[in-house]
Amino acid sequence: MAENIFVPQGYPTRAEREAINGHSGVCVWLTGLSASGKTSIAIEVQRLLQERGLHAHALDGDVMRSGLSADLGFTPEDRAENIRRAGAVAGLMVNAGLIVTCAFISPYAAGRAAARAAMPEGHFIECYVQCTVEVCESRDPKGLYARARAGEIQNFTGISSTYEIPESPDLVLETHIEDNTPRACAEQVIALLESRGFLKG
Repeated sequence: MAENIFVPQGYPTRAEREAINGHSGVCVWLTGLSASGKTSIAIEVQRLLQERGLHAHALDGDVMRSGLSADLGFTPEDRAENIRRAGAVAGLMVNAGLIVTCAFISPYAAGRAAARAAMPEGHFIECYVQCTVEVCESRDPKGLYARARAGEIQNFTGISSTYEIPESPDLVLETHIEDNTPRACAEQVIALLESRGFLKG
């Protein structure tokens, strides 16, 4: 923590913002391999929530890396810093009373724990987007797996870098199963949010 930092007082509280929005602020953190379907699910959750008049926003790893994290690479240290920044941004959104869906590979358990710690207690939903490397590689929409296999991309999760599977996620979305479309997975996420009271205001 930098020195001589004084957090200003007097801003509306999270509870006051949630009262205006009509629902609670919460972070839905989607973690999984590249091409597992994280971003598609995040966007679909956002769309379904907005159709209900709720205030939602989706954060994506590529968007973060094209702006706020443009200075970072893919070493373990840079990955950790990227997730720290993403968690900080998501935490600000949750405190603003928004429902934020975050689609990040976030391969390390420590990074996901740090993201959880950036949220108000109980307002972090970890969703493991489970998909085999083989299925992810067969999709390979960006051609990343092929490049990683050819040695053109270093520290690629699932090929040359480790992915630490969540031990006790709030929800597992098995996207290697054909029927688990982004829409079907998004509906599971929303059902969980409803069951935990986040959409009731």
